[in-house]
Amino acid sequence: QVQLAESGGGLVQAGGSLRLSCAASGIIISMRTINWFRQAPGKQRELVAAITSGGSTNYADSAKGRFTISRENAKNTVYLQMNSLKFEDTAVYQCNTFYHGWNYWGKGTLVTVSS
Repeated sequence: QVQLAESGGGLVQAGGSLRLSCAASGIIISMRTINWFRQAPGKQRELVAAITSGGSTNYADSAKGRFTISRENAKNTVYLQMNSLKFEDTAVYQCNTFYHGWNYWGKGTLVTVSS
C-alpha cells in the first residue's frame, strides 16, 4: 500500500524559509517521479516541483531560484526547501506520485506566509 505523508508546514514571515518533507511507504522514491503540488484558497492546484527517478528536477516559474526539491533515499523521503517565501506561497502543499496506474496523494501540509 502506497502512502505519502507530508510534514514541515507552518506559519512563517515573508522572507523566511521552511523545509517540507514527504515520507513515502510502499514505493521506493528513487524509482519514481515525486511531485510537490500546492493549492491556495480559491485557486487551482498547481505543480510546484518534481524530481524524477534519474534525479532530474523541474520547477514552476514561481518556484525557480527559491525552492529546491531533493530526496534522501535512505529515509525514502523527498524534501522541498522553500526560501524567500512570499505571501502568495500560502497554500496546502501535497506530494504526489503515479504508480501502477494510480495517482497517490498525501494529506498535505499547510504553509502560511504572513506579509
